[in-house]
Amino acid sequence: MTAGLVVVSIIGRVVLGRPVAGDFEIVAICTAICIFLCLPYCQLQRGNVVVNLFFRDQDRRVTRLLDALAACVYALIAFVFAWRMTLGVMDAVRDGDISMIIGIPLWWAYPPAIASFVLLAASCLTTAIGDLKDDPR
Repeated sequence: MTAGLVVVSIIGRVVLGRPVAGDFEIVAICTAICIFLCLPYCQLQRGNVVVNLFFRDQDRRVTRLLDALAACVYALIAFVFAWRMTLGVMDAVRDGDISMIIGIPLWWAYPPAIASFVLLAASCLTTAIGDLKDDPR
């Protein structure tokens, strides 16, 4: 959808001399939502970058315990982000924040992001439990 909007906007700019109004606003909001929604999947697939310089030669149980601890910290951070974004969406709705060009209410991007952070926290706790059980999932 976003790529199609960009293509239509570029064609409109080249052929008609007029791009789609607010195309960059729509692309920015959609891209942010897509990135947020990928975070829980990335955690479940263990797709996050791990720097293992100090513990790579340790016993497997030690590394699993450290992975579980890191996942719990990540879950805590995800819960804090969800909480703060919930407060942010209330402010955005109350203040009537809109985008500058086409006037999209900015709070529309918040619910998928909040849900994503809650799912991220749940997936972090799932991987932490898996690490403590010494199960790669």
